[in-house]
Amino acid sequence: MRAVVVEELTGPEGVTLAEVPEPQGAHPRADGQRLLVDVHAAGLSFIDPLQTWGKYQNGVPTPYVCGSEFAGVVVEAPVGTDFRPGDRVGGIVWHGALAEQALALPDYTVKIPPSMSFVEGAALYMNYSTSWYALHRAQVRPGEYVLVHGAAGGVGTAALDLADTFGVKAIAVVSSDRKEEVARRHRAHAVVRSDGPWLDEVRGLTDGRGVHVVIDPVGGDRFTDSLRALRQGGRLVVVGFTGGSIPTVKVNRLLHRNLTVTGITMDNMETEYPGTLRMVRDAVETLAAEGRIRPYVGATFPLDQAATALRTLDDRAAIGKIVVEVVPSGVTEVVPSGVTEVVPRGVTPEVPPVRRGR
Repeated sequence: MRAVVVEELTGPEGVTLAEVPEPQGAHPRADGQRLLVDVHAAGLSFIDPLQTWGKYQNGVPTPYVCGSEFAGVVVEAPVGTDFRPGDRVGGIVWHGALAEQALALPDYTVKIPPSMSFVEGAALYMNYSTSWYALHRAQVRPGEYVLVHGAAGGVGTAALDLADTFGVKAIAVVSSDRKEEVARRHRAHAVVRSDGPWLDEVRGLTDGRGVHVVIDPVGGDRFTDSLRALRQGGRLVVVGFTGGSIPTVKVNRLLHRNLTVTGITMDNMETEYPGTLRMVRDAVETLAAEGRIRPYVGATFPLDQAATALRTLDDRAAIGKIVVEVVPSGVTEVVPSGVTEVVPRGVTPEVPPVRRGR
């Protein structure tokens, strides 16, 4: 089968499209449960280019098949799971998605509805599970203000899309006109620019008191101002460090203003609190089935341009989710429900957002 292989840890330029054997056994993290999927589209995240440089903390040795997220059709499913051959699914694999077949993990896979294309399905689970869990861990309450950094990225647009489901007012932080346009399209309550006096603007939008919650997938040198943006008793959720540097906290800032800083890693939480993964999966799958969330795909690439797709992320040029089409658009897909789906070549489906009363 064809796959995008990382031969050496020299960045996106070190990937090649090659013929490799079909997957055997089970995914290394799947505890022996073999869930084999015919991949139609693969979603990329910040960990993909990071792994190509050998900088991801949970990286794998070369050579390996790249691609952290997938959407496709189940070929083989383990007994005792919710999956059957023919199911349309999407999920996280960390590596292995940029191939014609991939081994998936039942705990990190959801069914995608017939109304959602495979391109969108490849943009679903990683970003929405992360954003949903971040909002859940922050214990947001209806009516609260939530500040979202990197709001035009994959996690950011998912957080904006989820705001109505939690009943919160999302304030988006972005760095360009194009990203501001994307944030407003995703119905942000307000948008501020990271290259301007965003902290003062946030305070002005919240009657000088600050936001209740900050969702931060960026990190870097704006972290201290994120703490300043919180009101008394506010909560900051650390999602990642796409800004490139890991910030530090002077804990007296937390003491005097009763602030809480928490991180999120679902798989580690599962070991202490079994059922965490199931809770998140059920939430994302239900929202998708009800049509209440819709992933934003910023760009799609064919399989032979996977290196370009990786560079887009590596250069911090991505807006929304970057998806690589393993099965080219324009190919008729007959899904198990009997719905026939045809997507024109090179076009990501545009679906009007569901209005939910903001």
